[in-house]
Amino acid sequence: MIEVKHLSKSYGMVQAVKDVSFHVDAGEVIGLLGPNGAGKTTLMKILTGYLQPDEGEVWVDGIDVVADPLAVQSRIGYLPENAPLYPELTVQAYLRLMADLRQIPAEQQPALLTEAILAAGLQDYLTRPIGELSKGYRQRVGIAQAILHKPKLLILDEPTVGLDPTQVLEVRRLIRRLAKNSTILLSTHILSEVEATCQRVIILMNGEVKADARLQELAATSEAVLVLAEAVPGALTALKGLPGVRSVERFDTPQGVEYHIRGENGVDVRPAVFRLAREQDWPVYELRRHVRTLEAVFNELATSAGSIPAKAKEVRAA
Repeated sequence: MIEVKHLSKSYGMVQAVKDVSFHVDAGEVIGLLGPNGAGKTTLMKILTGYLQPDEGEVWVDGIDVVADPLAVQSRIGYLPENAPLYPELTVQAYLRLMADLRQIPAEQQPALLTEAILAAGLQDYLTRPIGELSKGYRQRVGIAQAILHKPKLLILDEPTVGLDPTQVLEVRRLIRRLAKNSTILLSTHILSEVEATCQRVIILMNGEVKADARLQELAATSEAVLVLAEAVPGALTALKGLPGVRSVERFDTPQGVEYHIRGENGVDVRPAVFRLAREQDWPVYELRRHVRTLEAVFNELATSAGSIPAKAKEVRAA
């Protein structure tokens, strides 16, 4: 659905996007994650044909965005960070205006309007002026106009920014429903947003792609955690002697004695640890694979990229 190759864009001396490449398959829900100023909005504007890149190629649904932006825009539903709404219009009047601007034939408009209104949960607000709606419902109006023409690709730029917790949950549920019919690219700097709605994440920092993987792949590690109900003499030495084990650390916890066992080169050491524990008849309380949070992955990448000062990371860890 999306193919980006060696994309770059500068504003004067500032390079907002640097040699970015990635692809998105039809039906995927992708989180474009990055701190403020990472280049997310610039990338979104290029994908929608609003900006032209300095270098590189961008294809949407097999169409060159630079060569034929109108054809691409007809296939895209776009909700910018600040939705372009007309506060004096009612919800119904605004959506009809958007249907006309989209050049949707008059005979098709009633069915498409009804479908978008129901999907966004706006059926009880059609006669209300947009200016009188809460921010959450204004976001719903923005989403309704974005899905009105049943786009193949839905691009959402910070869709829950400024919403209260209840509104955030409502918009997330709506996004998950929309994912059944469209490919979705969601830009955000909120980590929980990606974890709640996306299957895969592209992390952008300083205009460059620092990670591109499914959430499970990013979270996976080669570290196992073994918890014994009580201390066992020689357990640390025995664990260090297992093949494929790089290091072992011991921690005393309220649940018992915890060992963090790191494998070499992505080796899953749990089977070997399990066999050892069974042979030695250790009082095993728990054996699991250590999983990193998206926040931990993001902080590691941000620190290495210089987006977060090392001192700030030390303060957060303390």
